[in-house]
Amino acid sequence: MYTLVLLNGGSGRRMGAPQPKQFLKVNGIPILVYSLVAADAVPEIDQVVLNYPEGWRTEVETLVHDYAIRTRTDLVPAGETRQASVARALELCTNDHVVLHEAARPLVRSADFARLIAAPGRNVSYMPQIPFTVAPVDPATSTVTGYLDRALLRNVQLPQKFDLADLKKGHEFAAGQGVVYTEDATLLAAAGFEVHYVDGADTNIKVTTPTDIHLAVSLLHGEADDE
Repeated sequence: MYTLVLLNGGSGRRMGAPQPKQFLKVNGIPILVYSLVAADAVPEIDQVVLNYPEGWRTEVETLVHDYAIRTRTDLVPAGETRQASVARALELCTNDHVVLHEAARPLVRSADFARLIAAPGRNVSYMPQIPFTVAPVDPATSTVTGYLDRALLRNVQLPQKFDLADLKKGHEFAAGQGVVYTEDATLLAAAGFEVHYVDGADTNIKVTTPTDIHLAVSLLHGEADDE
């Protein structure tokens, strides 16, 4: 069985809204709810560890109740960094295997969780190909410093799945090195663990800006039209 660690601690400053972005509504439903509902329909997930921004616990509890989430849900305060938030959540996990997702990716579906869980390997991340050219640069001089072969690069997405013991050791490694990572697949790889990837989808966007809200609305309308 799996525990879903659902990261939900963002403040949404870049959104310019009076509340954290995960409480903003897309097609009338709070962004946070989409991931909860998708995970709730996956039999292999029997626990959700859900964090929350300071001062917003009651609102999170209300959404879990109002949308009738049946899966056991344990709440934990968010940390000062994303990495700290994950480390806190791992202490509450009751299973030896973890699926990690973030509420800011509301287009995840139950089938995405199920496909990830079924994928071979202990530690696996969704990673789509990069369809554009990227280049290393020197920000101090605004110059391009070389070339990167995009065939050897991937866009890191969530959800991801991990062996709980591996993930905890990875976080211990990062803390010991004094390095803060922005996500966990590369953290584990840097710590020496084998991490695999499966192809992700370009529709699995992260809602960060007002433009992303409009895009999410359009994509969700498109899914509804296909049903």
